[in-house]
Amino acid sequence: MTMAKLTESMTNVLEGDSMDQDVESPVAIHQPKLPKQARDDLPRHISRDRTKRKIQRYVRKDGKCNVHHGNVRETYRYLTDIFTTLVDLKWRFNLLIFVMVYTVTWLFFGMIWWLIAYIRGDMDHIEDPSWTPCVTNLNGFVSAFLFSIETETTIGYGYRVITDKCPEGIILLLIQSVLGSIVNAFMVGCMFVKISQPKKRAETLVFSTHAVISMRDGKLCLMFRVGDLRNSHIVEASIRAKLIKSKQTSEGEFIPLNQTDINVGYYTGDDRLFLVSPLIISHEINQQSPFWEISKAQLPKEELEIVVILEGMVEATGMTCQARSSYVTSEILWGYRFTPVLTLEDGFYEVDYNSFHETYETSTPSLSAKELAELASRAELPLSWSVSSKLNQHAELETEEEEKNLEEQTERNGDVAKLENESKV
Repeated sequence: MTMAKLTESMTNVLEGDSMDQDVESPVAIHQPKLPKQARDDLPRHISRDRTKRKIQRYVRKDGKCNVHHGNVRETYRYLTDIFTTLVDLKWRFNLLIFVMVYTVTWLFFGMIWWLIAYIRGDMDHIEDPSWTPCVTNLNGFVSAFLFSIETETTIGYGYRVITDKCPEGIILLLIQSVLGSIVNAFMVGCMFVKISQPKKRAETLVFSTHAVISMRDGKLCLMFRVGDLRNSHIVEASIRAKLIKSKQTSEGEFIPLNQTDINVGYYTGDDRLFLVSPLIISHEINQQSPFWEISKAQLPKEELEIVVILEGMVEATGMTCQARSSYVTSEILWGYRFTPVLTLEDGFYEVDYNSFHETYETSTPSLSAKELAELASRAELPLSWSVSSKLNQHAELETEEEEKNLEEQTERNGDVAKLENESKV
């Protein structure tokens, strides 16, 4: 008897320890090793068994690509296209290079002018009126540096002048004039291109913060909204979408961040936009769509990203502009639609951008497009049959059954009342 009690108590203790380990003990939980950035971004109040791996974006919401190029050994390729390299630099480095190029060229040619005067002996005959120097009133390196600035910038104050008795100075003057023109054309052109870049124009092209999935014309569609905040429009605007998702081929090859086209109206011409007011871009989920087999329950488990690209020409400058954004799985809302933002006023249309990102919930089946097509084929219905109307029919049948049950119940209650009255009589 004592041995049985001891065995039972030991069993209870072991079961309690195992439950504690399953719930609280950090030894029983093997947490995956996350990068430092992902570990820092995790909230501290979340328990370790419920932490989820952060989805890394390929393109950020502001359109910047989240890709860094490392271990680039062939850096000389950047110098072969020095103009693009200078344009891509940040403003502080660009201005520094702009100032340094002019300063170095002025100093370089100023040193040569001083050497010519020193070798010819002009420094020794500064006060000699009978001596003809190479450059008049050049008496040191500072004056040679000032003459170099005047020559390259074509200022020409008239105090320092080259004479015709110095052929080497005439040759140097020609060389400096030509090289100065080249430097001016290169640096001013670089600054002009950098100033006129249409990157800031893309900041007034907005995308909705969420993408939605709902029924449209009886078909399951993925939708997002784009808009232009300026009165000057984007000419020849076009929209594209890419699905970024890693995949593994049938041969076992792993392809990270594989890019798949998402059809947003390429064959019908709906991808070419007249972007005067906000537009809802729709992607029909059919057999060619990468979302064909994804249902509402499966969507949060997917690790994917939708990159949308809006391109067009700026009406004011004629330069090509591109705006980008992306949506991860947590930013795709199943069973929602966008709130209308366009209203008709007295003689014009008004766009309410306060409701640009707003959505509202709508009745949408939680099945995938493939499952909906299979259900429609089993019921011998066309694929264009509205699933929402089918659900409404089921709801109507249920209400009719409930009404019949209520009528039967009232009839039974009436019969019981009659029997009671007869018994009393």
